[in-house]
Amino acid sequence: MRYYLIAGEASGDLHASNLMREIKILDQDAVFRCWGGDLMRQQGAELVKHYRDLAFMGFMEVVSHLPTILKNFNLCEHDLLAFHPDVLILIDYPGFNLRMAKFAAKHGIRVFYYISPQLWAWRSSRVKNVKKWVEKMFVILPFEQDFYNRHGYRVDYVGHPLLDVINGDERAVTRQEFLSANGLTDRPLVALLPGSRSMEIKKMLEIMMSIRDCFTGYQFVVAGAPSISGDFYAEILRDSGVGLVMNQTYDLLSQSAAALVTSGTATLETALMGIPQIVCYRGNHFSYLIARQLVKVKFISLVNLISGKMLVPELIQSELNRENLVHELTAILENESVREAMKDGYTALKQNLGGHGASKRAATLMLQYLQEK
Repeated sequence: MRYYLIAGEASGDLHASNLMREIKILDQDAVFRCWGGDLMRQQGAELVKHYRDLAFMGFMEVVSHLPTILKNFNLCEHDLLAFHPDVLILIDYPGFNLRMAKFAAKHGIRVFYYISPQLWAWRSSRVKNVKKWVEKMFVILPFEQDFYNRHGYRVDYVGHPLLDVINGDERAVTRQEFLSANGLTDRPLVALLPGSRSMEIKKMLEIMMSIRDCFTGYQFVVAGAPSISGDFYAEILRDSGVGLVMNQTYDLLSQSAAALVTSGTATLETALMGIPQIVCYRGNHFSYLIARQLVKVKFISLVNLISGKMLVPELIQSELNRENLVHELTAILENESVREAMKDGYTALKQNLGGHGASKRAATLMLQYLQEK
């Protein structure tokens, strides 16, 4: 069968690539075309557009890039029709993908959605569009099934694919090998995960690095995002004394005493690896004010949303400042009871996420539904 997939960021590229791997096992004649990234291309997809060219964050940035966004919609619509897939598989990225779902459905193309947009957080009225344009939805968070049930829409809960990524990513590298390979010292590590978009990274690293002189017994190391060049980071980190590792995020986390993490999927990755963390977010002030009026959830991080409580500290907008960062990081580095409570919460979190095999379950269900009609 012919599959057209659309992912608009690094995490979507990762999960889509693992889904494709499982689909190929079940459908040896599978042909893939995609908007996504290098991981999807490595699974054999013809890549139309890389997600690094699609990443616009915040209300003001979207408005300023509107002509480019509209041009991308037009390109995708024409390319989708030319490829004529058996199914369009959308991965999160709602601003773009919900529009493509409508377009595809109107042209008789079946639409599956893997990894639901966060409709439960804001603009839940969009569920009516999902019900109208999306034939099958495959969700990865335990509370999403109940959310859709309340809106009269049946979805399949497959569990979270990160459990497979992290569980299956066992590395033989020792601490000494990791430190030597990256020119690091024996001091304890604090990992900095500043996001995956250039504008976001600049803003977050500025505040994350500002507290380094308060923790001279530790070495701060940035986990470079795969979509950003090392030169970009080098310019920001020049003469700062902060280290950088590229394409080694899990290795870095596994060797770290704590992490400062920009809100997003990385917060859940850090939790699943058992690393105490502080969740950080500071966006455009105007965009944030708009979001505050729309967002209906208590927490910004997936870790706290899934746990249903403030398991990890969240520093947002004005709360993300030097004083608060120093206070919270001191607590998770030096207070053993704080560290243990967080790790106990991580254990419960894993138990709520459906176990291993999410990508396989999703692929199996998709093939089953495709073969039924």
